[in-house]
Amino acid sequence: MFSSTNKNKTTTSMSNQQNRIATGTQITGDIVSEGGFRIDGAITGDILTKGKVVIGKTGVVEGKLTCSNADIEGKFTGKLNVSGTLSLKASSVIEGEVVISKLAVEPGATFNATCTMGNAVKQLKREEKTA
Repeated sequence: MFSSTNKNKTTTSMSNQQNRIATGTQITGDIVSEGGFRIDGAITGDILTKGKVVIGKTGVVEGKLTCSNADIEGKFTGKLNVSGTLSLKASSVIEGEVVISKLAVEPGATFNATCTMGNAVKQLKREEKTA
């Protein structure tokens, strides 16, 4: 947010703030933020945040989403990069490409995506024989 001008010079960090996209709101374009998001409206574009993203039941996101953690109840289409945990609720619909660290899926969730889990893919070493 803004820094206050007093003797102690306190500064409030934007990373603790929650952004909200309300039902009925439609945004087209890219969004960059330090704070997390609660999305109940529709966004077409890329979202980049260090915070957590929650897509509510009425929320729709089309594009690329990069965040630390995500809880999805609504619909996501595109590329999803989550450095932490992706939680899919029973009402969620995911289509596209997903790169995550951890995944939690409730029964009933629709997951039509390619999924890559970081740190889970290990390279196998080939031993070469010498003749």
